[in-house]
Amino acid sequence: MKELAKKFIDKECVISSFDGSHQYEGVIKEVTDGAILVEKDGKIEVLNLDFVIRIREYPRNKNGKKKAIVVD
Repeated sequence: MKELAKKFIDKECVISSFDGSHQYEGVIKEVTDGAILVEKDGKIEVLNLDFVIRIREYPRNKNGKKKAIVVD
């Protein structure tokens, strides 16, 4: 998962946790052995990589604008 997460560095992403009730959004800044650093609005969060089940780029519409609602 670490190597796959590195492909998303400097991209705005939606990150889902294992229980499905938590979703994190932001730009992935760094991926280490056990954590992901995510920046959103100038604040940095650290997510435990063991609990991440899905990472995807933030969905955009055909004009390149971010979609207002992300539903899974």
